[in-house]
Amino acid sequence: MKDKIKILEDKIAKAHLGGGLKRIDTQHGKGKLTARERLHFLLDDGSFEEMGTLITHRTTDFDMEKHVIYGDGVVTGYGTIAGRQVCVFAQDFTVFGGSLSETHAEKICKIMDMAMKIGVPIIGLNDSGGARIQEGVRSLGGYADIFHRNVGASGVIPQISAIMGPCAGGAVYSPAMTDFTLMVENSSYMFVTGPNVVKTVTNETVTSEELGGAQTHATKSGVTHLTAENDIECIQQLRQLISYFPQNCEETPKPLDYSLEDETREALENIIPENANQPYNMRHVIHEIIDKESFFEIHKDYAENIVVGFGRLAGRSVGIVANQPMHLAGVLDVNSSKKAARFTRFCDCFNIPLLVLVDVPGFLPGTDQEWNGIITNGAKLLYALSEATVPKVTVITRKAYGGAYDVMNSKHIGADLNYAWPGAEIAVMGAKGASEIIFKKEINTAQDPEEKLREKEQEYADKFANPYSAAERGFIDEVIYPKDTRRKLIKAYALLTNKVVNLPKKKHGNIPL
Repeated sequence: MKDKIKILEDKIAKAHLGGGLKRIDTQHGKGKLTARERLHFLLDDGSFEEMGTLITHRTTDFDMEKHVIYGDGVVTGYGTIAGRQVCVFAQDFTVFGGSLSETHAEKICKIMDMAMKIGVPIIGLNDSGGARIQEGVRSLGGYADIFHRNVGASGVIPQISAIMGPCAGGAVYSPAMTDFTLMVENSSYMFVTGPNVVKTVTNETVTSEELGGAQTHATKSGVTHLTAENDIECIQQLRQLISYFPQNCEETPKPLDYSLEDETREALENIIPENANQPYNMRHVIHEIIDKESFFEIHKDYAENIVVGFGRLAGRSVGIVANQPMHLAGVLDVNSSKKAARFTRFCDCFNIPLLVLVDVPGFLPGTDQEWNGIITNGAKLLYALSEATVPKVTVITRKAYGGAYDVMNSKHIGADLNYAWPGAEIAVMGAKGASEIIFKKEINTAQDPEEKLREKEQEYADKFANPYSAAERGFIDEVIYPKDTRRKLIKAYALLTNKVVNLPKKKHGNIPL
């Protein structure tokens, strides 16, 4: 038996070496961890159990039978993060550049199937040169098998992708279908076609970093939700992110211990400027409302006119969607609508209550917006918030104008509780624009048109630019003191804990994509 145990030990040792010490040193030289090192830092100490350690590829073409390495370029298994069970896979760039073969794909599919069976999150650490070209269509079939499982798992278990190296061609579509994508700056990139193909087809000269680096996808495309300076920071973000989620769609996020104290926040009384056109930072409102240091922002550098992220209220997870007056006055546009809609749908999938903070002057006008589909993209957010059945609470801090008032979780589209601060303005449009339309003739024929406009503007503001008209009709449940916002919200979500919505039978809706 000792001899047989020695054989097993040797095989496991070979598997743990991956592509060998030279390639491991090369990986470290690029400032990157190996697949096993990444899993070591991601998972709780001693919790990782590997599956498929001794799997090898089955290819004999192009002399591949002479190049067989245990594990075949991906480490798969399960472990815990802060005591919570997760399934994981980490591609090993030291083995054939992390390229995906038929058996490599089979290992990933097997651990994804396991995650679905037991109802736990699946986390993928991607670092791959793409399809293993020596295997031809078999590697492409492997990608499709993974894609199919991504779709089946969507909305059932949380799926997270960390891009920690190259991710090109067909490889990008699996991360794109997961719930959150993280990227490491200066060492990871994602694109469907690389710089060489771009140069050949369009004659554009672009680097990999410019075309599909972390900052490009964080600011321009919105493909990545979070960026990190290095592998360790990326893994720390991933561990923090998952703390806000439940294990699957049939559970709710586990609350942290919290003892109620004096929940009034006097600082909220002084955040809104006296001048209605002066911006303020909505993040200050968020930080005053939620538990201290619990805000975890998503898509921070993309579509900055809206803020989305996770926080906690009295220890309970909430998803926050908030207009940001500091950027484009907080208007809704194509990108902000898509960003907020996607986040809203994730929260609804996994029973995370929604808090919507509103200060919105309307939709961004212009040919660029209209030609890029603000109608259907704005409708995505409208659809997502209407469709969501989790507890939904709205606080209007200042402006809520026009169709954007409806879209931002108004009572009319199914919000459970709607609050407004005393200075809130809820109307079809601002007082000046409305007065110019309603009183046009009267203003134009007046001896002093400017004075008449000011007079009519004040008349309109007194009548409509306040929360009381909406409150009288029940569109606002309560006009509240800003300092009481946190206290009111804690009670509101406690009330809505057991909310049930009975939906009509249907296969699925047809969201305006």
